[in-house]
Amino acid sequence: MARGIAHVVERSPYKLSRMLTRRPVESVERMPAGCIITQNIAELIEHADLLIVCCGDPIHVTDVVDQAVEAGLPIVTMDSEFHVTTGSWFVDKGLLTEAEGDQPGCLAALRREALAMDFEPLVYGNIKGFLNHAPSESDMAYWSGKQGLSIAQTTSFTDGTKVQIEQAFVANAFDADIYWPGMLGPSSDTVEGGSQLLADVANTRNVESGNHKALSDYILTTGCPGIFIAAKHKDYCRPYLNYLKMGDGPYYTLIKSFHLCHLEVLKTVRAVLERGDVLMNNSSKPRVSVATLAKRDLSKNHFIKHGIGSFDVRGEAIDIADAEDHVPIGLLMNGRLKQSVEKGQRITMDDIELPDTLAKTIWQEIAKEATQRASDEALASEAG
Repeated sequence: MARGIAHVVERSPYKLSRMLTRRPVESVERMPAGCIITQNIAELIEHADLLIVCCGDPIHVTDVVDQAVEAGLPIVTMDSEFHVTTGSWFVDKGLLTEAEGDQPGCLAALRREALAMDFEPLVYGNIKGFLNHAPSESDMAYWSGKQGLSIAQTTSFTDGTKVQIEQAFVANAFDADIYWPGMLGPSSDTVEGGSQLLADVANTRNVESGNHKALSDYILTTGCPGIFIAAKHKDYCRPYLNYLKMGDGPYYTLIKSFHLCHLEVLKTVRAVLERGDVLMNNSSKPRVSVATLAKRDLSKNHFIKHGIGSFDVRGEAIDIADAEDHVPIGLLMNGRLKQSVEKGQRITMDDIELPDTLAKTIWQEIAKEATQRASDEALASEAG
């Protein structure tokens, strides 16, 4: 993805200054002519007016973003993994925004259009074509080779970790809710059918609770690899929207049937440089995280190299206040279990030894603040 973005930037009015890698510099291939590859974060920052991040390793990205924010650089990301792990820490410290391209950024852009037309979003939806919570290593090796992706990436897409991360990010960005741990994720023959089902759930929930918040969720269906928003509109618009082939209501489905990743990032870069625009971030007060669940029984002293895309664990979106001690899937790298865990068990900080990193320190503060806010809100609600 970084290579694709590099080629797009080189064909734009902007100049590609440096690209950061942790691999041997000579091993980075097929980059635009003249692209300077470096392993030095300080060199990257020194020669940049804006930083584009698309790494997927929240611990590494946290270190880079921390230095970039300190240097006053605006930061454009296509990196949900970073946002849901530590991104909230940086929201009030500089200009940080996710880009259009991946599903969350495309949802943010579609949301702007919907609100501009006076729609009331009920569901921010991700469209997923396949799900297997525990795919085999041989299947993932086959599909990673076929798709030109790493096995870890392919596994995180297949086992649902990626969609959980993306929709947790969306929930925090737009102050939406998840229905329960792991979300609903219904199967449907069509996008419209799944959208209507989730819209009805969201609307019923809002009526019963008096809490008018949208749901962040996903559907399983074949067809377009895009995103959708299920929304309501004012009654006066029903005949107009019916005439315009949107259906009779009361719920309407706005669909973007594609997301073009590297080709779309530059739209956000341009908006940042020209207007200082922030499309979306994880908010400074997140309520949703992505916990780590064991895919199989794991014994004491078992070493887990990485959580995202692992054959040992997968991610599940949860409310932070319901499990302050959970291990965010993005924080799990080079961890060793202090005790055995069973298949399906949520891994806690007491279950595992994790290296001391800036990301870990930041997350502990985020979790503490989120839990305290939830407690304060509950007390205020009871008093009211």
